[in-house]
Amino acid sequence: MVAGTTESWFWTIGQFDDVLVVQVDLTPHDSHEASAYSWLNSEEQERWHRFRYDRPRREYVLCRAALRFTLCARLGCDNERLSFGYAEHGKPFGLVDGENLCVSFNVSHSGKHGLIALASHGRLGVDVEDRTARINIDSIIKTVFTPAEQAEFTSIQESRKRDLFFTFWTLKESLIKALGTGFSLNPARFEIPTEIRRGDKKAVFRFPQHPDDCWNLKNIENEEFAAAIAHEMG
Repeated sequence: MVAGTTESWFWTIGQFDDVLVVQVDLTPHDSHEASAYSWLNSEEQERWHRFRYDRPRREYVLCRAALRFTLCARLGCDNERLSFGYAEHGKPFGLVDGENLCVSFNVSHSGKHGLIALASHGRLGVDVEDRTARINIDSIIKTVFTPAEQAEFTSIQESRKRDLFFTFWTLKESLIKALGTGFSLNPARFEIPTEIRRGDKKAVFRFPQHPDDCWNLKNIENEEFAAAIAHEMG
């Protein structure tokens, strides 16, 4: 999906079973940002003005406008009819004329990459990570991964450790975002399915804390970034 010359900062990168994924280019671009700003409602424009720094302001306007365009195209509604609310832990949901949408969505961004995931039903989470992010992965590995997951890092070359970290992290983050509880659930308390840790791109997952809920978990990384989506089955 490309909306046209003025909205060409976002496009569809794939349909993964029932989930549509749109990529957003977050590199600085004055005309893209101006066009995106025009898609925001007055409340969102006020929020845009409250950002103190250019990067989060740019991430917000480009992702929110791309989300608005994508939802309007999916639902066949005018942008003015679309608004957003927020759940208990801050996860947004959409409204058309004040009524809940029949579409699930989630948004993530890292570095110059943004991703928007949409599905027609069920809870949904997406995460993207720029592998060049400057973080101390060794200290994080010890706090967010289970012993079995940590063992995966001891059996690979040091040069591959960083890529594996972001692969594992996006899988966990997508599940947490889909569940919608924020980090009230410690990521070290659940484990990435063995088949994905060994190289498969998808698996069925259940949280030990919520065994009745079943999720489709998919690794959708590419050469540009690490990314994953989690979608509630049923």
